[in-house]
Amino acid sequence: MPDPLIALAFGFVVALVTTPVGVSGAVLLLPVQLDVLKVPNPSVTPTNLLYNVVSGPGALLRHRRQGFDTPLLTHLLAGTVPGVVVGACLRVWLVPDPRPFRLVAALVLLPLGVWLVVRAARRQPVATDAAAPHPRTLVLLALAVGVVGGIYGIGGGSLLAPLLVGRGMAVAKVAPAALASTFVTSIVGAAAFTVLAVGVDGSVAPDWSLGIAAGLGGLAGGYLGARWSRFAPERALRLLLGVLAIVLALTYVVLALR
Repeated sequence: MPDPLIALAFGFVVALVTTPVGVSGAVLLLPVQLDVLKVPNPSVTPTNLLYNVVSGPGALLRHRRQGFDTPLLTHLLAGTVPGVVVGACLRVWLVPDPRPFRLVAALVLLPLGVWLVVRAARRQPVATDAAAPHPRTLVLLALAVGVVGGIYGIGGGSLLAPLLVGRGMAVAKVAPAALASTFVTSIVGAAAFTVLAVGVDGSVAPDWSLGIAAGLGGLAGGYLGARWSRFAPERALRLLLGVLAIVLALTYVVLALR
């Protein structure tokens, strides 16, 4: 099967199972790129960001009716946009090889997996407006997450949402802002890698055919995932995805240290 069709299929599946639990499919698509499609480093990161750009509008349209928290979104973008540019530079100049990058991927997947498992196992805190961080703290947090998102290729929303919801903020308030932040930040990140590719040797620019194909699969999978999320066993899905993320993280640690 041609690689774009494989990317389309995997993009569809990961979005189908991650959308109901509020996690970007890009988190699980990167391992597919590394170990199934064999996308070279560091091209896997901008290709992942390109997936977010293509698949993101479907999720944003879902949340258009309930509206976006403009102040929250503004603070998130103020941190994630410059953060993803810094992350792109670090990815190209400091973490270009697959071995150390697997450790970075493990550092992203492991806490995300633990959060999903813990969230599936216990009751969620009551959402309150007081749970929101101070605006300055929020921008600094978004900056740090943007850097990590730029290195890994997820834009940051999949890391910001767990952190803010874990503090007790309402998912309905956090999810639209985090998704919009991920979409804008992914555009900036993919553009940054494209510019960096001009002056750097090696595979730095996105793999356009794979990124677009996976994104189209994610667009369809995200739409269907949103439709069936009311009937999906959300707790079981969170537990399954959490365990999968933990296993992937531990596997990457072993592979990187061998």
